[in-house]
Amino acid sequence: MPFGSFMDAVSHPVFLIIHAALALMGLFLWRRAGARAFLLYVVAEGVYITYHLDITAFHFAHTLAEVCDGLAFLSLGMAVAARPG
Repeated sequence: MPFGSFMDAVSHPVFLIIHAALALMGLFLWRRAGARAFLLYVVAEGVYITYHLDITAFHFAHTLAEVCDGLAFLSLGMAVAARPG
């Protein structure tokens, strides 16, 4: 049995609440910082939510969310690298 299989006992509504809270945090950070990278993070959380609502398969949702997260990190890194000083 792989490590973490105990998480299968947690119901989908709990994960919906977690991902919704993280999406709200991303929206807050986007509003405060104005960095579009945080919007990519919000999209990633929305994609995770589609799995918990049985709209997409897990691996599909996870892959799309990881791509969004990767692009968000890349965008933030490029913005920091472009800052003077």
